[in-house]
Amino acid sequence: MLERGKMERGVFEIVDTESLVPAEHLLRKIDEAVDFNKIYDMVEPLYCADNGRPSVDPVVLFKMVLIQHLYGLGSLRRTAEEVSFNVAYRWFLGYRLQEDTPHFSTISYNFRHRFTSETVDQIFGWILMEMVEAGYVAPGVVFVDGTHIKANANTKKVVKKEVPVAAKRYAEELMEEVNADREAHGKKPFEDDSDEGDNSNEPPTPPKKKRDNTSKKKLKKRKKDGKKKTVTVSTTDPDCGLFVKGDHKKQLAYETHTACDVRGVVLAVEVTPGNVHDSVAFDDVYNKVVEQFPEVHAFVADSAYKTPHICKKVFSDGRVLSTAYKRPQTMKGGHEWWKYVYDEHFDCIICPEYQVLNYSTTNRDGYREYKSDPKVCANCPTKHLCTKNKDCVKTVTRHIWKEYEEMADDARYTPIYQKMYKERKETIERVFADAKEKHGLRYTRYTGLAQVTNWVKLCFAAMNLKKFANWKWKDTHSSYISCIISIIIPQYAVNPCLA
Repeated sequence: MLERGKMERGVFEIVDTESLVPAEHLLRKIDEAVDFNKIYDMVEPLYCADNGRPSVDPVVLFKMVLIQHLYGLGSLRRTAEEVSFNVAYRWFLGYRLQEDTPHFSTISYNFRHRFTSETVDQIFGWILMEMVEAGYVAPGVVFVDGTHIKANANTKKVVKKEVPVAAKRYAEELMEEVNADREAHGKKPFEDDSDEGDNSNEPPTPPKKKRDNTSKKKLKKRKKDGKKKTVTVSTTDPDCGLFVKGDHKKQLAYETHTACDVRGVVLAVEVTPGNVHDSVAFDDVYNKVVEQFPEVHAFVADSAYKTPHICKKVFSDGRVLSTAYKRPQTMKGGHEWWKYVYDEHFDCIICPEYQVLNYSTTNRDGYREYKSDPKVCANCPTKHLCTKNKDCVKTVTRHIWKEYEEMADDARYTPIYQKMYKERKETIERVFADAKEKHGLRYTRYTGLAQVTNWVKLCFAAMNLKKFANWKWKDTHSSYISCIISIIIPQYAVNPCLA
């Protein structure tokens, strides 16, 4: 017998919101994991104590943003709509069923004009420290990598702009060691040719003629470039950068450089334009991690981070850098790179034909140049596999910090560090995959580096909070089960008839 369903939509019921939210709901776990009242202490200096209208509860504002990132909602407008009719969301915020929830513009205004980057950093650090104090963070090994986030900008609305070339952060340190190396080889040191302005009130002194030991070809190129480069800048969002990766089309994007532990807990985040290389932003991520977790003994990264500066920075601090193999850039179809052997005792290079390439000079980039004898190379039977130079001169370069790269290569063959590198796909790569697929980090609706940075940090803070809540809930309930088992099992052991 077919029975039609009843449409009882206008029925008046007395319900308890506490009973409508399941016991294993994620928001219940989060509410039990941390004390959100600590947010009041963080934002209290941002509010006036005795003036103005009563504010919306700041904890509610942060909780709504957490809901947005936890469930991957596209915008604050969508989040406000979901909160208005979702019972679990209302319970998490502490709102009754008939109570009006905050408008999305209120949330947007506060995060744009009231809550600063320092506030977001405090929120991120607070959640991370809660995990550290509970013992859920294992910072012994740190995994570092970067991923691109599509910017809220049109690729067709761009202009070409000439900008000065940014100086390397380690340029001063490198130049000191380059000059020391040149003096050790009997060469004159380079003179400082920086274009930094003088902020003193004294009149400028007439410029002196500087002696430059750079080759004429490089001097001509340097004069032509004028330490400037041409970049593509978006008129919609000037802070983002244009990048091309593999066979993909050009894209305006930001890049988030992230460090996490073996459990996937995000330890540090640094957001840059999309055209900034991974190795450039490594210093900021490294310093943040080491400052907060000095017990870190190893960093795991891909081949993009295998640079002389990074290797020196990590190994000089007594830590280990585990990276992948990086293919040397050699002449196509020529001799393999390993056939050119460096003799440390005589400071020379031995070529595949057992000829000596003697030291020539050390350039400004920190590379020692070893050159062959053109008379010997002219009659060499394998010259076509070695060089295409018209003067029959083979030049092999070796960085003054090459020894640190070799230490990274030695670590790569060690079983323990090989195992660490294989864990990248289960840690940092998994963090990026979850962030993009589940938490809406594939593209951003915000413009400007500051707003995007706050948005990314809040997203990773929500991911950390989600992991922490699930871990804490499992530990709590597993302890309950073990307690029950410890009570029941002795009873069965004393009286087998109970079985």
